[in-house]
Amino acid sequence: MGLLDGDTALVTGAASGIGRGIAKALAAEGVRLVLSDIAAEAGGALARELDAAFVPADLADPSAARRLFDAAVDALGSISILVHCASPRRRESETALAVTEPEWDAMVTVGLRAGFVLGQAAGRHMTAGNIKGRMIFITSLHASAPRNLPHYSATKAGQTMVVKELARALGPAGIRVNAIAPGAIPGGGFDASIAAFDKMVPLGRTGTPDDVADMAVALLCDRFSRYVTGTTVAVDGGIALYNWIPFAS
Repeated sequence: MGLLDGDTALVTGAASGIGRGIAKALAAEGVRLVLSDIAAEAGGALARELDAAFVPADLADPSAARRLFDAAVDALGSISILVHCASPRRRESETALAVTEPEWDAMVTVGLRAGFVLGQAAGRHMTAGNIKGRMIFITSLHASAPRNLPHYSATKAGQTMVVKELARALGPAGIRVNAIAPGAIPGGGFDASIAAFDKMVPLGRTGTPDDVADMAVALLCDRFSRYVTGTTVAVDGGIALYNWIPFAS
């Protein structure tokens, strides 16, 4: 018996990196899945591997989030878990003086606007169906510590507050909403190319998608987190104990 047998989940950003790791972990715990990503080939391949449904979506389109949630409900009948992991790739050169308006708009639309739309839709769906649902948003240490990437930092800070607002609004219905703030997880938008980067992490290594996925399972599982909502858990090997500025390019 899996820790999440009987649950149904929508996972965004599922084709690679942390989203892929979470999707695989949820499938291993008995969750039926709808996966979504802009990368249709990789996402579809993972969906076939996990016997899941795949819905391609470009969440930079403001109308895509609502269509995605409706498609996920159509595929599974109901949704009891939402994991919002989707984020545009970013580059360390995107500083406050260099980031463009289109880059800003895409980041905020995918991360913050789509996250809120999906969370609101999931909350309405769960309350209407008397589903004791759970949500996780993948945020970042950037939510509280700037390090270049102003559009990313602002988006993650906004997501953190969306988590709190949803948790407060949905708590009386028994719905839990939390966030995970990963640290140095190579892949996606993070490049651990700095020499001896592992030595800068108190636990002695950069992280893996599995490190984040295991925490996601714990936060989604009532066995371990039934009294946890509205919080952000850092999965970072202790790197938040340092200021990120020395690592900036």
